[in-house]
Amino acid sequence: MFHRSIVAVLVVILFGCGGGGGSTASPASASTSTPTPGQTASPTDLTRLPIGDGKVVTSAQIGYVDSCQTTFGGGGATSTGAWYNASSGTFNLTIKPAVQGSVAWPAHSFSVTIAGATRQLVSNDLPNHTSGTYPIATTDPAHQYDGNPNSILSQSIQFNVPANPVVAAGATCLSLGPIGVMLTGSVFYNALDAGGRDAVAHEILDACSGHPDQSGSYHYHAFTPCFTDSGTGHSALVGYARDGFGIFGLRDVDGTLMTDAKLDACHGHSHSITWDGVTQTMYRYHMTYEYPYTLGCYKGAPV
Repeated sequence: MFHRSIVAVLVVILFGCGGGGGSTASPASASTSTPTPGQTASPTDLTRLPIGDGKVVTSAQIGYVDSCQTTFGGGGATSTGAWYNASSGTFNLTIKPAVQGSVAWPAHSFSVTIAGATRQLVSNDLPNHTSGTYPIATTDPAHQYDGNPNSILSQSIQFNVPANPVVAAGATCLSLGPIGVMLTGSVFYNALDAGGRDAVAHEILDACSGHPDQSGSYHYHAFTPCFTDSGTGHSALVGYARDGFGIFGLRDVDGTLMTDAKLDACHGHSHSITWDGVTQTMYRYHMTYEYPYTLGCYKGAPV
């Protein structure tokens, strides 16, 4: 289990995954109305999503990141553009630029196996989709906002999590770095960048909402549009957190978009679900367009 003494996208919705351009589009299920002056932030309107800067706590709270780290060294994107509206506290995801490029990763490797009470997640962290070109080229328009100098490198990841996780007596804080792995084979981090800011609002990501850190680990901070999450009902499983609980996509049981108001402080809830082929009532996390996007804390005991 992580302790507080340990210092350790959202999405860029585009016309396709791993494309070379920076044009954006939005899914039909999300609102993309043109905001007028004085409008407040909306958890599902991609043109006026609430900026999560400052929403870092040391005790679990709905809509915040319960962070093991309380001081941050900075780094990441150096400036913002037209998508970022500090005065209204919102950002427009539909016009946020994306890192150019369409790089394939044929060496991608990811497996999920169950042995007794343990689910083993093994990955080299390379995604099963294309990525942008990293380091970000100086000729890429994204470079003026975020000069990410890191390359995507193969990693050695193995998480041995409970096959049937249980809710712990209390919530556990989130460290920086991997807090789970998507079924794409790449890991996801919490909502914070290295400076403790809202990573999705600030950092320039590729068409699949990913980028590498200084170790070369390709990762997401929120849902990747390069994982299919369409339909009229409840979203499918999209990955696993490091406490063993599943994380599901953007939609509730009635097909509507999830928001913080529907979830608890760890960004999840309980109801009937099919888990490893068995229908049962259990806890699970959800991704949202609204900060903190993935997890707010661990509901179980993280490995």
